[in-house]
Amino acid sequence: MPRMLDVSDEVRAEIGDEEADRLLAGETAPGSYDCTSCRTPGDSEQERTSTVLFIGDETAVLAFAHSGCLPSQVVQVTEEQLRGAVKSIAGDAGDAGGEPGQAAPEQAVLGVTSGLVLIAGELHPALVVEPTAPIARPGATGFGDDFLPLLTEQGFLPLTDLSAAPPVLHGWSVLLAVGQLHAVLQPGSNGGQPVAWWQAHQPLQVTDPWRAAANKHQQVLMFAAPVGSIGHQPREDLMRDALDKAAATGKLVGAALPLAGT
Repeated sequence: MPRMLDVSDEVRAEIGDEEADRLLAGETAPGSYDCTSCRTPGDSEQERTSTVLFIGDETAVLAFAHSGCLPSQVVQVTEEQLRGAVKSIAGDAGDAGGEPGQAAPEQAVLGVTSGLVLIAGELHPALVVEPTAPIARPGATGFGDDFLPLLTEQGFLPLTDLSAAPPVLHGWSVLLAVGQLHAVLQPGSNGGQPVAWWQAHQPLQVTDPWRAAANKHQQVLMFAAPVGSIGHQPREDLMRDALDKAAATGKLVGAALPLAGT
């Protein structure tokens, strides 16, 4: 039976016309599936379904999502992130911690915390990123921490205070779908498809006020600090205090990232 599948041009280009046609005809597409975005059941015979192709360094995985959660698209990820995605698709979500970006050594994990930050009298949705260990440059020897220099080279700005929101960093974005945080995306090489700089093993829930603020501003403020600068703060006012201290001591960079998703 034909499936109610959306196969985007970019997905078709990767998998080929023959495989795309087999999917649309229902020969290789599953009837029921777990949405790769919201993790709830879907049925490609009864509802619009997107094909989402995750491409790693050596392998690729085709997943399915409700069309209302994610559009059909190609998502570039690292091989390690792809293994995590395979576990998630298979139902083994693992922990909800972040994966390292391509510039991060394997032992460092990026901790990501969401919260609302009051700036100039207005609440802004924010993500605070702090690694669990020092981040070194690829190929570097020694125990230096290059986390902030690596980000400033990507366009993030050093912040001395939080009196104003940082400017937009085009090319980067925050992927939000169905009220859940999926990834922080960075520009692909040579103008290619965006790739995941950080991706949740399992989509992270955000609060309704945070999501409402994100939809209002259509962007999310991302702040980053070296290991040990912020810590896990149980309340937003304590998180703001930690951000102010990090900024005052030259240990904070930030940018406004456009919102991808809803």
